[in-house]
Amino acid sequence: MHELSIAHNIVTIASDAAAEAGVDRISAVHLRIGALAGVVADALRFSFAIAAEGTPLAGAELIIEEVPVVVFCPDCNAEVTLTNPRLFRCPRCDRPCGQIVHGRELELVALETP
Repeated sequence: MHELSIAHNIVTIASDAAAEAGVDRISAVHLRIGALAGVVADALRFSFAIAAEGTPLAGAELIIEEVPVVVFCPDCNAEVTLTNPRLFRCPRCDRPCGQIVHGRELELVALETP
């Protein structure tokens, strides 16, 4: 379960940011996670709660925005959201698309304080 190491990294980054800002506690952490990031959101939430114990993030809420897979279709000359991220085919014209625009994100977007 690599989600635990990801959770530890999130806690480290957020704790460092809190210390730098002179904040004693973080109440929420906002993440963006792409469908292709290979992260199971529920496992990350569970791991985050464990990793946050005894830190300024203890009890903080982990808010995850799931990012769909978006590819660029050269035939349609457009960015399209894939309905099935396992098939890299344009849902408009059914042509193969390999240029991923979104979907691999794993970003810490914001921290909230009480």
